[in-house]
Amino acid sequence: MFTFIDLFAGIGGFRVGLERLGGQCVFSSEIDRHAAATYERNFGEKPAGDITRIHPDEVPRHDVLCGGFPCQPFSVSGKQRGFEDARGTLFFEVMRLVEAQRPRAVFLENVANYARHQNGDTLKRTVDMLKEEGYCVSHAILNASDFGVPQARRRLYIVGLRSDVKSEAFEFPKSSDSEAEVAIKDILLSNSKASDQIIERNDIRFDEKKTRLATGRPLQIGTINKGGQGERIYSIDGHGITLSAHGGGAAAKTGAYWVDGVVRRLHPIECRRMMGFPEWFSIDSRPAQAYKQFGNAVVVPVIEAIGKRMLESADLAWKQSEWRFGESRKARSRETTS
Repeated sequence: MFTFIDLFAGIGGFRVGLERLGGQCVFSSEIDRHAAATYERNFGEKPAGDITRIHPDEVPRHDVLCGGFPCQPFSVSGKQRGFEDARGTLFFEVMRLVEAQRPRAVFLENVANYARHQNGDTLKRTVDMLKEEGYCVSHAILNASDFGVPQARRRLYIVGLRSDVKSEAFEFPKSSDSEAEVAIKDILLSNSKASDQIIERNDIRFDEKKTRLATGRPLQIGTINKGGQGERIYSIDGHGITLSAHGGGAAAKTGAYWVDGVVRRLHPIECRRMMGFPEWFSIDSRPAQAYKQFGNAVVVPVIEAIGKRMLESADLAWKQSEWRFGESRKARSRETTS
C-alpha cells in the first residue's frame, strides 16, 4: 500500500477517497476543533492542530501529500486577497513540508476561482513553486456533477508528480467510470425524516414556464422572497447547487428544493450523499456544524478518480494490488443515520 498525509483535513474527504484506493494515512492536521472531532470519530485518530506549529520531523515519511488548503482568500464570495491574506500563506506551509519530505506526489484542491485570481498569477506562482522543487505539475477544474454525485461543484485540482518517479504522463479524468445518471431525487430522505428542513412561508413563488425535466445541472423553478442567494428553489429532477459553508437566506448552505409538495432545504444526510461520503460516515449532530463541514469538504468520488490516475502515473499503482480495503474497519459499522 502507499502512504499519504492529510493536511487541512476537514472531515476526511481526501482520506476516504485515497483509502478506497489502498492508501494508508500516516498523519493528519486540522485546526478547526469541530471538524477535527468529526474526523476523530470516524477514523479513530485525532488530527494534529495548527500546521504552522508542526515541524517537518513530526511528520512521518509518506508517498503522497494531499490537502484542500483554505479557499477563502481566493473565493468569489470573499475579498480575494489571496496570498496577502494570512490564510493564503498556508500554501507556503504545504511547500515547507514538500521541501522537507519530498513525497512522490502532491495532490491539492481549491476553489475554481483560484485559477483566475490576480489574472492567473496566483496559480502560476503555485505551479512554479512546485516545479522548482522538481515536480511535474498538472491542474484542471472539474465539476462534481461528472463524477456520480448530483451537485454542481466546480473545483480546481492540482497534481504534482516528482519527476524522478513519474512513470507515465498524467491526465485528469473527465468523468467517473460509472455511466449511471443521478439526480437530487436519488439521494433524498422522505419528508417525514427531514421535517426540520421544511420551509413554510407566504412569499414562495414558482415559475411554471421553467422546465422540470431531468438534467445534469441545477434547474431553478421558483424563488423565496426576492430570490437572492439561499432563496432559490430547484427541481429534484436536476442536480443540486454547490453546498456552501457560509451564506444566508431561508435555504442557506444547501439551496431549496421542491420535494413531494413541500419546499425544503437538504438534510445533513442528503448533504453527505451529495458529497459522495459513505453511509457509515458519522455526521456532527449539530446541523449548523454539519452543513459547514460538508460545505468545506472535498467530493470523495472526484478525489478517488483523480487519485487513481495519480497513482498510475507516480509509479505507485502496483501497490494497490497488495491491499484490499474493508469497509468494516474502525467506524464503518456506525449507524448510517448518525
